[in-house]
Amino acid sequence: MELNRRQMLMAAAAAPVAGLLEAAPLPAGAQPEDEGYWAKVAAQYDVIDGIIQLENGNWGMMARPVLEQYEAAVRRVNRATSYYARRGLVPDLIAVRARVAAKLGVAPEEIAFTRNATEALKALIGGYNRLRSGDAVLYADLDYDSMQACCDSLKKSRGVDVVRIALPEPATHQGLIDSYEAALKANPRVRLILLTHLSHRTGLVVPVREIVAMARARGVDAIVDAAHSWGQLDFTLPDLDADFVGLNLHKWMGAPLGVGALYIRKAKVELIDPDIANEPPFAATSQARVHTGTVDFAAQLSVPAALDFQDRIGDAARAARLRYLRDRWAEPLRGAPGIEILTPVDSRLHGGITSFRLAGHTSEADNMAIAKRLLEDHRIFSVHRAGPARGACVRITPALFNTPSDMDMLIKAISTFT
Repeated sequence: MELNRRQMLMAAAAAPVAGLLEAAPLPAGAQPEDEGYWAKVAAQYDVIDGIIQLENGNWGMMARPVLEQYEAAVRRVNRATSYYARRGLVPDLIAVRARVAAKLGVAPEEIAFTRNATEALKALIGGYNRLRSGDAVLYADLDYDSMQACCDSLKKSRGVDVVRIALPEPATHQGLIDSYEAALKANPRVRLILLTHLSHRTGLVVPVREIVAMARARGVDAIVDAAHSWGQLDFTLPDLDADFVGLNLHKWMGAPLGVGALYIRKAKVELIDPDIANEPPFAATSQARVHTGTVDFAAQLSVPAALDFQDRIGDAARAARLRYLRDRWAEPLRGAPGIEILTPVDSRLHGGITSFRLAGHTSEADNMAIAKRLLEDHRIFSVHRAGPARGACVRITPALFNTPSDMDMLIKAISTFT
C-alpha cells in the first residue's frame, strides 16, 4: 500500500502544468491607446524600480502567470526527474508542440523545439543540402550576425560563393523587393537566400511573402529569420509562405528563456539534412533535423501558459500596442535636426522596435556613449546595435509593460543630445 501511495504521489507530480494556476485577470483585447486596459496588462509584469526598461529585445520578461507556471514546472521536473521524463514527458511535449503548431497555422510534424532561433537557423542553413560547388548564397547587411556567419561558412564547407547586399535606406516596400530581385538577376547562381523578417538592428520589416514568391519563381529557396517578428507582428506562417523558418518563443511571446522553434514545410523536409547526432532511420519531420539533447523541459512545458496569456490579449491588439508605443516616440522625432530615425513611416515596414542615431555619430563608440548617457542621465535602459557599414545605432524596444509616459521621457532625453 505504501508503494502504491508513493507511485500515486509521483504520478501527481508528473501531471501537466497547464491548468493548475488561474489565468491572469485580463479583459478582452482593446485599442492601443486604451491606457486603462494596458495598465491591467502591465500589472501582470514585475519590473524593476527606477529604470525605464526599453531593451526588451534580448529576451522578453515573463508575465507573472507564466512565471508562476514555470516555477511550478521546475518543481515538478526537479521532483519527478527521470520517472517523469521516461514515462510522461514526451506525450506532454508533443501536446505543447501541437499547441505551438496550431498557433502558427501549420502541422505539428513541421515544428521542432530548439533552444532559440539561432539554433534553429543554424540547423537550417547548415543542413540545407541543395547547394553545389559554384552555387551562391545571398544575405543582407541587416541580417543577424550569427546567421551571416553561418552563410559565410558555406563557402568553405560547400564551395559556394557568398553575395552580400545592402538594403536601401530609407527603405520602401517596393524598394526592398526590388533590391532582392536586382541581386538575384545580377547573381543567377544564387540558390539560397536568408531573409530577416524583422531586423534586430533597426526594426525594419522586410516583405517576406513577396520576396519568397519572387525567389521561388527563380528556383531559389529562402530561409527566414523570424526571431523578432513572432509576437511583435500579427501573422501566422502561411502568411509568409516560406518553407524554412526559425523562431523564438522567449522574446515577444513571453515564454521562459531557452525556447525556440524550427519550421520546415513537410514537402521540403528532405532539403534539410537530419542532424548528425540523430540515428537512422530518419523520419520526414522537422524533429529529425535538430538534436538538442537534455534541455530545460520546464521551460518548454510552460509554453502553453505563455500562449494563453498572449491569446487573452490578442495578436492584433498586442502588435498594435507595440507599434503605438514605437510611434509615440519615433514619429515626433522624425525630421528633427540631428536625429535619424532608422525605420520608415510605412506601418508595413516596422513593428515595435526602432533604432535611432545622431547625425554624424555612426561609430559603435558613439552609440555606446549615447546609450550610456540615456541610462546614467535619464534612467532609460537601451543598447547600441553594431550596424552595417553605414553605421551603428541605438535600439529602442518597448514592451507591453511600457507606457506612453516612458516614450515621452525618451523624447525629452534624446532631444537633449542635439
